[in-house]
Amino acid sequence: MAKPKADDDPEKRIEDLKRRAEELCGGQMEVGTLDDCPAETEEAFWQQLVDYEEAPWTTHFQELEKAGVSLSPPDSLKDKELTAKLWEVIQKLALLHVFIQETDHLSDRELYTRLWTDSLREETKALPMAANSAYHLQMLGSGSEEDNLLYLKYYADDASRQQWQEEFPGDPIPGHEDPPYDRDRVLPKPDYGPITGREPN
Repeated sequence: MAKPKADDDPEKRIEDLKRRAEELCGGQMEVGTLDDCPAETEEAFWQQLVDYEEAPWTTHFQELEKAGVSLSPPDSLKDKELTAKLWEVIQKLALLHVFIQETDHLSDRELYTRLWTDSLREETKALPMAANSAYHLQMLGSGSEEDNLLYLKYYADDASRQQWQEEFPGDPIPGHEDPPYDRDRVLPKPDYGPITGREPN
């Protein structure tokens, strides 16, 4: 029987990936045991880790520009132009597997300005996205007191408000109000279908 090639040996591939991951992390890597995992699962884990460390940094702003979206400064756009630009950005982000959440407390101008000046400029890894994966831009995801109050006021249901009160009894719970805008229900949503692996480049 012919001896299997090194590339056909899962244990060899896993060890190579481990060494590469350690090199990329500068030797500062701590990972819990994966002894109970099937070899295929362990290999996939290490491959994802190496892919992440090797991927360059980018921003959603840069990726939108690469996709042909002209991101005009908010102050240069009239209201109708800005609304059209906002929805162009929203639709193109969805094609890039990036989805915006919790926007109904913001006007079109406020949302576009927030995206243009802040959210789209946060650094992220330029990784190929699987067909069933998604990146979420939460407009109330900072964890700040202001964001928490806005979440409780406009978005939290009764059960969430009750749970919040139990977990954080010292926090004020504002009365519920309907948000001033109605956008979230028509925003693109991710399609979490069955795992099919990465999309081809």
